Amino acid sequence: MCNISHSASESESPNLSQWIPQDKVCQEAFELARSVLPPAVLNHSLRVWVYAKWLAERMQENKKELSINPSLYNLLFVACIHHDLGCTDRYNGPERFEIEGADASVEFLKQFNFNQEEIQLVWQAIALHTTSGIAERSHSFTRLVRLAVRTDFHSWDEVDAKFQNEVEQSLPRLEIEKVLGDAVANQAINRPNKAPPNSWPAALVRAKLEWPDWEGVNKGF
Repeated sequence: MCNISHSASESESPNLSQWIPQDKVCQEAFELARSVLPPAVLNHSLRVWVYAKWLAERMQENKKELSINPSLYNLLFVACIHHDLGCTDRYNGPERFEIEGADASVEFLKQFNFNQEEIQLVWQAIALHTTSGIAERSHSFTRLVRLAVRTDFHSWDEVDAKFQNEVEQSLPRLEIEKVLGDAVANQAINRPNKAPPNSWPAALVRAKLEWPDWEGVNKGF
């Protein structure tokens, strides 16, 4: 597997700028992500943003419970583009990768003029993005990130399939399941506290240890 901490700039998909909001916080959030995430995870994070925004806009139109104020879209972008920062070498701290990523994003946001409530939205969305059942019952902001992640891994089908195909043509998957699964499992094998019982990282570790010679996508993914 590629070095998880390398910059994606040399091998990422072209024309990524079309997906990135133009305000300063989004541009800088993307640059941070691009500096540490491998291309597969960077593309995945951008797809999560595209799906989260797609859902938010349609829920706003239909006045459904997943809608959020459009003024939060820049923070939604930050949560999406940073949600897997914790799988990288730079942010491989003692906590599970979701919390490390959430903490890293909070530190990033402190340089901007956001209040504590707004920053907490981002922290919670990142920290809970693998927590099945709880994230889906949380604040709409958290739910959007969780459901966008599920959309990208094909476990939630509310996003138009034709649209998803178009997004994946522009932002190829690049074996995201293998790259991300290996990164999270390898971190937790080396630091067992990062995989508490019944967590997604724990499922990945179990599968990795049970099938140590398996070279495909982690069977716990």
